[in-house]
Amino acid sequence: MSKLRVGIAGYGVVGKRRRQFIDQRDDMVTVAVCDRTFEGEGVMADGLRHYTNAQRLIEAEQLDALFVCLTNDVAADVTCAGLDKGLHVFCEKPPGRDVADIERVIACEARHPGLKLKYGFNHRYHDSVRDALALMASGELGRVINMRGVYGKSQFISYGAHSDWRTQRAVAGGGILLDQGIHMVDLMRLFGGEFDEVKAIVTNDFWKHDIEDNAYALMRSRSGVVAMLHSTATQWRHRFNLEITLEKGALILSGILSGSKSYGAETLSVVWADDEDNGDPKEQTTRYNRDPSWADEIAEFADAVLRGGAIAAGSSNDALETMRLVYRIYCADPEWKSRWGLSDEN
Repeated sequence: MSKLRVGIAGYGVVGKRRRQFIDQRDDMVTVAVCDRTFEGEGVMADGLRHYTNAQRLIEAEQLDALFVCLTNDVAADVTCAGLDKGLHVFCEKPPGRDVADIERVIACEARHPGLKLKYGFNHRYHDSVRDALALMASGELGRVINMRGVYGKSQFISYGAHSDWRTQRAVAGGGILLDQGIHMVDLMRLFGGEFDEVKAIVTNDFWKHDIEDNAYALMRSRSGVVAMLHSTATQWRHRFNLEITLEKGALILSGILSGSKSYGAETLSVVWADDEDNGDPKEQTTRYNRDPSWADEIAEFADAVLRGGAIAAGSSNDALETMRLVYRIYCADPEWKSRWGLSDEN
């Protein structure tokens, strides 16, 4: 089997990490990258060709697949350019700045039914999340009643020069909810279904950028699951916590293995409620010491491209529904919606 020739558009922290896992495979190889920080076109010491922009990368190279690791303002355009060039595309979250961006990509995708498109929601591939999902699906603990989720960090982190774009609405489209909280939104959809009823408070009172540093949401799904979400850039000790209460117990996801190692140990606690436990039920905690998410996510994409496998997670529809919910949260705060002229209609 010939290797998929991969180009990476955006060779920063995420692009380099994607290359690490791509090149570990025997069916994929990174042949070229682009990034605005390169002084010109050329070849790195390891033989990797580099360009200064995505258009040159796509035009100059004979690629099979494109990984898009760019800022939100250009992610949708480059994704479409890759599809129009006949390339399979893997794009990092979020899919763009707003719902209109992902809808535009989906229209492009429909013109190329033979190509695969996948979005990088890697939290779904953490073993703790997959184990919790399997337990929920087994029915052992009954149906989901409610969820409480907190995902927070201490500031808007920049990764070197030219990387403060996350604090600029014109480039990012949104703040902590769109950049990081989108993972929690996606997981709440995974465990609770689609949420139609949303109430929210969205603020930028602390860091005072033109994007939010806190988003508080109260939501109810079509099946009656109630979820509370706090996405924050004022959580001085980084935190990831998702509590899922079911009829016969609970699933508690805490910590997440990440590059920063700042969210603590990744654990899944399973609680079995009993009429006789007096509020102190049996509980078992599993600690996870490896993060397979990056490798497994790429493996699913490669399988879809090379062997016709399905995009089980991170499809364009997943990206669309998650973006819609992010914008429902934004627009559920009337003052925030009016201040920035937002809409969750398109």
